[in-house]
Amino acid sequence: MANFEAYQEYQRIEDFEEDSPPGEEDLLVHVPEGLKDSWHHIKNLDNFFTRIYHFHQKNGFACMMLTEFFELVQFLFVVTFTTFLFNCVEYDVLFANKAVNHTTHNLGPLDRSKVTLPDAILPSQQCTKRIQENGWIIFLLIMAAIFWIYRLIKVFCNLLSYWEIRQFYIKALKITMDELCNYSWQEVQDRLISLQREQQMCIHKKELTELDIYHRILRFKNYMVAMVNKSLLPVNLHVPLLGDVVFLTQGLKYNFELIFFWGPGSLFQNKWNLHPKYKRAGNRLELAQQLSHIILLTGLANLLLCPFILVWQVLYAFFSYTEIIKREPGSLGARRWSLYGRLYLRHFNELDHELHSRLGRGYKPVSKYMNSFTSPLLAVIAKNVAFFSGSVLAVLITLTVYDEDVLTVQHILTAITILGVVITISRSFIPDEHMVWCPEQLLQYVLAHIHYMPDHWKGNANKSETRDEMAQLFQYKAVFILEELLSPIITPFILIFFLRRKSLEIIDFFRNFTVEVVGVGDICSFAQMDIRKHGNPQWLSEGQTEASVYQQAENGKTELSLMHFTIKNPHWQPPQESSFFISHLKEKVQQDAAGAPPAQHILSDTPLCTSLLSNESGTAPENLLASVLAHPVLTASGLPGRDRRFVPPSTTASAAASVLASLCTSHLPSRTRSHTLLPSTYPESPMYRSERTIIDESMSASDSRIRSANHSALQSEFASAEMSLHAIYMHEVHQQSSQPQRISGLWQAPVPMRDLSNMPGSQTQYSQPGSLSGRSPVRLGEWTEEEEEEINHEAPPQHDTEIRS
Repeated sequence: MANFEAYQEYQRIEDFEEDSPPGEEDLLVHVPEGLKDSWHHIKNLDNFFTRIYHFHQKNGFACMMLTEFFELVQFLFVVTFTTFLFNCVEYDVLFANKAVNHTTHNLGPLDRSKVTLPDAILPSQQCTKRIQENGWIIFLLIMAAIFWIYRLIKVFCNLLSYWEIRQFYIKALKITMDELCNYSWQEVQDRLISLQREQQMCIHKKELTELDIYHRILRFKNYMVAMVNKSLLPVNLHVPLLGDVVFLTQGLKYNFELIFFWGPGSLFQNKWNLHPKYKRAGNRLELAQQLSHIILLTGLANLLLCPFILVWQVLYAFFSYTEIIKREPGSLGARRWSLYGRLYLRHFNELDHELHSRLGRGYKPVSKYMNSFTSPLLAVIAKNVAFFSGSVLAVLITLTVYDEDVLTVQHILTAITILGVVITISRSFIPDEHMVWCPEQLLQYVLAHIHYMPDHWKGNANKSETRDEMAQLFQYKAVFILEELLSPIITPFILIFFLRRKSLEIIDFFRNFTVEVVGVGDICSFAQMDIRKHGNPQWLSEGQTEASVYQQAENGKTELSLMHFTIKNPHWQPPQESSFFISHLKEKVQQDAAGAPPAQHILSDTPLCTSLLSNESGTAPENLLASVLAHPVLTASGLPGRDRRFVPPSTTASAAASVLASLCTSHLPSRTRSHTLLPSTYPESPMYRSERTIIDESMSASDSRIRSANHSALQSEFASAEMSLHAIYMHEVHQQSSQPQRISGLWQAPVPMRDLSNMPGSQTQYSQPGSLSGRSPVRLGEWTEEEEEEINHEAPPQHDTEIRS
């Protein structure tokens, strides 16, 4: 254990009271008689706003209740059907290992030899007797019944709860259930903020802000994102023979939340307040021991329940995926964003639908990048395996077409199924003969959507190490299923042997990174997106932040989260420090755009850029991103077409700055443009506008709801494209400010992402004046927190593309 003196610099951040006027916490609010309703002075606003959000995202009361009803039926079906298969089926008869005595005399001699399904099903009395004689089955059925009754009670409570939300939408927000799907969340949120002025849902503040609502819905998720960002959760494991792996499953994530937030003995005394004892540093060692004891008990409980959870996981996976695997064997080779990837890539204050939409846009680019890595040796083997398997399968199919009695031959269907699976798997290793090999550009296009990328990936996109690290964020579906099946076995050991070691670090994290906001409660301080307290000098916040290396968010998450929230919520008025950062970024964009090619030259290459990089959607936002990313390569490659003799050379940062700056000049209130850049249908840019105004079209809800929904969807698309440009620009500027220095004529080697946590302290030089140097790891209560070294190996741009066949 480290001494307490080591923590004197690392103290708890003071509470935030600037979100509301001084003394407002003691304000008595007068509510007019006509406005008094059940929605005045709501005690648990966290739960209330969360239900409002889920009600909107799950498409209303009918869809939600029908979903929960079928979940009950599904659980009942799995338990009943599994019990029936184990106790009421005579498999010797079904597999024709035992003769059946047919007593029906009107059957022909051939029909008497056939086995039917009723022949293999035991009578109800015999089936019931088997179940009663098996004590293990009875115990499992009792446990399943208790869980089902618990779920039934929960569904009934949800029925009452969401009926109240339905009434709230209709009466308070004036949104009918028929029109709910036509409203975006931003529109619902605006009505919530307006309603606060009429009915004081929160009595501690006169007005709610967008950030207040996000804080209440994402209170615990922001803590999880911060803990992953600071490498606090034990999800990176070293496994013999496998090396370093990332393991985070639904079960493990559930246990983390149970221990930290809402379980018995958790750190929060209610849904919105951290227990006062965790805010004091004097008894941190005692609290760490208590937390270690709670983690141990939770791990032992998981170990005790492991057989039951494992049986349920296997049965659920069997009933869920067997038919899909039989119909589409290649589905196991598809990829999905891992749970770790969703936390690693998530911004602070990013709602679920915003995250899913952003990662959904990045799905095709990252799939294209991952599929561009092929092994020539595996490709040769796969082609021959597919040939031999296909030849045998073709013969079997031909025989069955000629005479269907071939299907009655033992294991013939099994052979056909297995051969089909082998062919599908083999073809997944055969590269597309039309594939274009341009990993650097593809990885840049991926970055435009996911917004986060380790520094050492830059210039190393063609390395297998980079692909392996990307695979931790974007895993195979088969790997996801395997991890979920192994989760009941592995989770107890992670809790007992890994999480317990971090008890003191967890206590210090919640004490030092928890702030109390008036009208909101205790939140993670990172969620405030305060550049002054959590900014990183290497991410355009130099001179604006007072944060030490311990208080800085890693990978520029504070800066990128602030930009994302500002763009997604254009009405939000950021605090003074955040406004300074946004103004500073805008000025730097204008400066870089001054020496960059005009935006019309960049966008003129749209067709060619789209063919190289885009996901073939052909939408304007995708074409815009493709133009920005490919323009530096095209101008330097000497490709025929446009006369580029008078076009100045550009980088990706300057190209992004040029387009971002043009959005400012092309969306002034007067609508005067120096040149035709974008179509007139482009919505106004949230970040670059005069006095942060937004075009509010006064349209009747009854006559133009569909047009308004289409306008909101288009505006959301271009807001996402604008954030993508900011992510590209900020990463490029960050890379330029942290270029590695040459040592004896050689570049410093990049540090893999998985090795950052074990990297010893070293002196690191930065090219940018005033940047931090000589950073070394400092122990935070047995949590060795190290500042990520800004080391990057930048390879010269490769202008030639290689077509792999």
